[in-house]
Amino acid sequence: MSDRRRRDDREEAPWVPRTKLGKMVQEGKMTSLDEIFQLGLKLREPEIVKTLVPDLKSEVVSVGIVQKQTDAGELTRFGAVVAVGNGNGFFGVGKGKAAQMKSAIDKATNDALLNVIPVQIGCGSWECRCGTKHSVPYRIVGKAGSVRVELLPAPRSLGTVAGPALANLLALAGIKDVWARTFGSTDTLSSLANAVYDAFSKSRGLNV
Repeated sequence: MSDRRRRDDREEAPWVPRTKLGKMVQEGKMTSLDEIFQLGLKLREPEIVKTLVPDLKSEVVSVGIVQKQTDAGELTRFGAVVAVGNGNGFFGVGKGKAAQMKSAIDKATNDALLNVIPVQIGCGSWECRCGTKHSVPYRIVGKAGSVRVELLPAPRSLGTVAGPALANLLALAGIKDVWARTFGSTDTLSSLANAVYDAFSKSRGLNV
């Protein structure tokens, strides 16, 4: 059997939970991420999120070459940052390194799944007050590296007033209308993604 065939077989192998929470999810005793977060349980298997949120989408934020000097010479690997979200209140960011680009992206994706958090979505705009979940419920700020992101409630149908990269990240979380301001080296997309994650984690909680 070829190496490629063996890799395909491993990828298609059924999930065998390694943790008590994983077994509960597979057996249908735990049916939502909201319930997991309410109980304060830790996500230790990416398959838990894949099972409970099958419509989760991922976006490669950045991929670069990471070089490290070792006794045997210079070691070159790929470093990737990936963001995940279901467009309805869940968001995560992860990173991964590997000798192959695809492996680095896969590792980053699994890391992002383990880092998924609930995002508060509401209507915090005094201009709107519609009571639906379309914006942030209040001003939130996040920082990562030299990047600072500020998100302000916006009225319904305004859209995301932000650059394309930031708008894509907010869409993954389910934010449809928002005023966004950024400061620092926003061209560093990994820092931008982590600043958004930091903002959401500070207001972490179930949707309101």
